[in-house]
Order: sequence, then C-alpha cells, then structure tokens
Amino acid sequence: MSRIKRVLIVLGSVVTVVVLTIGGLFTWLWTGADVSTAGRVAFDEKLAIPPLAKSSVDKDGTRVFDLRMRAGTTEFKDGVRTPTWGFNGSYLGPTLRAARDEKVRVRIRNDLAEASTVHWHGMHLPARMDGGPHQMIAPGAARSPQWTVDQPAATLWYHPHPHGSTARHVARGLAGLFLVDDRESGRLPLPKRYGVDDLPLVVQDVRFDGAKLDTGRGFLQNVGFLGDRTMVNGTLNPYQEVHDTHVRLRLLNASTARTYAFGFPDGRAFSLIATDGGLLERPASMDRVRLSPGERAEIVVRMRAGERVTLRSFPQDDYGDAWQRRFSGGDDTFDVLELRAADRLRPSPRLPAVLGRLEIPDGEEGAVRGRHFDLKRSGINGREMAMGRVDETVTRGTTEVWTVRNGNGMPHNFHVHDVQFRVLDVDGQKPPPALRGPKDTVFLPDGTTMKLALRFDGPADPPPLSASLERKVPPSPYMYHCHLLYHEDEGMMGQFVVVEKGQRARVPAPHPTHAHHAHGRG
Repeated sequence: MSRIKRVLIVLGSVVTVVVLTIGGLFTWLWTGADVSTAGRVAFDEKLAIPPLAKSSVDKDGTRVFDLRMRAGTTEFKDGVRTPTWGFNGSYLGPTLRAARDEKVRVRIRNDLAEASTVHWHGMHLPARMDGGPHQMIAPGAARSPQWTVDQPAATLWYHPHPHGSTARHVARGLAGLFLVDDRESGRLPLPKRYGVDDLPLVVQDVRFDGAKLDTGRGFLQNVGFLGDRTMVNGTLNPYQEVHDTHVRLRLLNASTARTYAFGFPDGRAFSLIATDGGLLERPASMDRVRLSPGERAEIVVRMRAGERVTLRSFPQDDYGDAWQRRFSGGDDTFDVLELRAADRLRPSPRLPAVLGRLEIPDGEEGAVRGRHFDLKRSGINGREMAMGRVDETVTRGTTEVWTVRNGNGMPHNFHVHDVQFRVLDVDGQKPPPALRGPKDTVFLPDGTTMKLALRFDGPADPPPLSASLERKVPPSPYMYHCHLLYHEDEGMMGQFVVVEKGQRARVPAPHPTHAHHAHGRG
C-alpha cells in the first residue's frame, strides 16, 4: 500500500505542477495580451499630410492621374530605414480628388517584383474597372481603368486586392485616399481646406522588428495582425497644429485587422457628418465612433484656443466575449494623434442642421429579393472563395435586402464592392446614428445580425460574347468579403455579378498571376 501511496503522491505532484504551469502560462498570456499607449506617446513628429495627386485633363474632359507601385525605404524613426512599398513614393500614396460627373482615368504601373492590383474601395464603377483580384497587374506592366464618377461627395480609398496576398500588400504601405466632391457638399459651411481644417487621417497599427515592419500574427490572434502602436499618414507620434474652432477629421481605418473606437479622453462630444459613402442627412453628436478595417468616418471637432487634445482609441465592451476582447484587440487603448490649438483661432461657421439626402432605399419596400450571408472563417455561406465561381447573380436596376449574420465566435466585418448600402436594422433594432449613413463596410461582433438595403443601378457585366471577344472582355465579378484582411486572404470572400434582366452570368477564370492562398479554417 505504501508503494501505491508513493505513486499517487508523485502523480498528484506532477498534476499539480502541470496545472500550476498551465495556469501560470495562461495568466502570463492574459495579463500581457492587452496593449495601451495611453499617456505614453511623445507626439513629437508633425503629421504628414498626403499630397494631392497631380492630374491633367484630356481634350475630352477626362481627368488623368498617374500611380506607380514601387518598393523603397522609409524613415519612420530617425536614421532607421524600413523596407516599404508605396504609390509614387516609398510609403502610402497621394490623395486623388475628382468631382461627381467627372470622367477619370488612372494610369497605373507596377514597378514591384510581384503582381498586384489597385481596388477603388467604395467607388461605384464598372466591375472591369474595380481593381478586384481578376484585374491583376504583372510586374513591369500597366493598366488604365477609367470611369465616370457617379456618386455623392465622400471619402473613399484605394488599395491592392490580390487574392491571398491583400493583407501583406496593404501592410507594406500600398494605400491612399480618393476624395469625391460635388456641388451640394461644396455649398455647405463645412471645414474644407485640405490639410488645414480638413485633415485626412490614414490610421494604421504597426509593430517593428528592428528596422523591419513585423506583420506576423500573434499567438491566439484569430482576427489577424495586431500591432503594438499606431501611426497616422505614415507618421509615428504625430501632432497637428490647428488654427480654426472647427476641425474636420476624415478618418480611414487602413489597418489590416484592428478595429478602433475613436474619441477623446476628456469625453467631449463631436459631430459625425459622414460615413463610408458620404454625408449623413444631419449631423449626429457622439463621443465614440467605431471603425473596423476599411471603414471611414468624417467627424467635426470643436477646439478651444491654446488647448491640446488627444485622439484616442478606447477599449470596446461590445467587441465580443472576454476572450475576444483580450486576444483580438478589443481591450486595447491607443493614443493616436495630438491636436494642438493655436492661441488664437479663426471662428468657424456653425454646422448646418441638414447635410444631405441619402440616395439609398429606406426599408424593404420595393426589394425584389432577399439574400442571406453567414460569416465564418471557413468561408461565407460555407463556401471558401473560388476565383472561377459566381456565387450570386443580381439584376441591374433592382433593390435587394441582404441579411448578414456572424455566429462564428469572433469578430468579422462585411464589405460589398460597387454599392453603398443602408443598414436597415441591427439585431432587429433601429441602427445607431453611426450606421445611418451610406455604408460599404460594417462591423459585426459575434452574435450580430444586420439587414442591408442595396440598390444595383450600375452597368451590367457584358452579355455572352464570341470566343474572340471573350478574351478581350473577360467576365468581371464584384466581391463581397470580410475586410479583416487575414480572413479575406484565407478565403472569406464571394463573387457576384450584375446582369440585365434575363441575362445569365458568365463564369470568370482565375488569373494566371495569382499566388496560391491558404485554406480557411473554423
């Protein structure tokens, strides 16, 4: 019996050590998983403002821009050169700007060593000009998409969209803003001096491994890469001097996976005036606005002479369960940008009570059909992305209601190419003010269901053609996908085409320059 006792004692000791080790490891992981830079940022670098892209106007009135994708190095820190990619420079790209009803053409050249694309995120345009994964540009090659701008004033952006490699290309620095103007917004008394009282803010989270950007996904981070600090417009520790009582911040979440909840430490309210696709019907007062990857928001902040105020991203109680909040970024806090008000400020006009009218159907009346989209990392509606498969066929000129559900146990978001939609409800309730404007991307924490109204009034994919013409005008689907780019790259994406009534969808073929992508899970 004494021998059995000794064995039991030894086994009990081993089990105790294992349990304590596992418990200690978990405690170490848990306590070290959240990140905070609150009160620890020096704010000693003047914010870089992306330059407005130069353009020319052809005889037919087409505004022409030039973009070159190139590799280079960038000094984010003095004396430290980091390998990066950019448009027309070493990191990020210039801001393109055009007016509604204006014809534009963008001459793109790829000077990188691998194929990529340029997708016009939020733009309403023909599918073959959209810059999705079927429109790859080989190394040394060029492409010139052209279209007529046909949407209200908005803050849009452009970035690569190569299937399986989007996160890596965006993280290396390939991103830029595209601002659309129109006459109606131009007449409103809003801050509109670019880089003065109208500030473009491209927000990214980063982590450095020596001189290099570290883009590796951390242990237990199932949303994708999460950095340990932020930068704005490629500037670390940024500050911006302001000289007006009202400052307009055009916020773009250009991170690959992180979701931000922007606000100010003193709890001041600000006015949300625009979402992804343009102006709200009227300003909405709030003290937080949440943006997941790809989302945009325009807010107007009131400043007081001589003050310094920090734009901060706060923890998010409704991000998911405690596990997701801790290991997927929901518990994190970042000081993003310091606004420094001059001792004397120019008075700004009062914000208008009415901003505009949403050009999107309100409600389910008139919708010709509904569709359902179940979000999982293994694919949408149980299907991993396939380049040669059309998942949905939509009839041009119709309105549909799409119901999007996330029951996957982790955060997701949902982006639709070509259209701006209206959020009809969130879990059966009226959407909050931040979701009442025109949207092309929405954040869905686990357990969330949203209904979206979409109007498909753009050009249809060309009808079936002869074999010779088919090679010249290949099928061009649009995408819908999770814009947490790690999830997208894994295959959490589908394809839809817009056709004329009675027309069948053509089946696209994979582009020969696409790299193999990883298979999804979960």
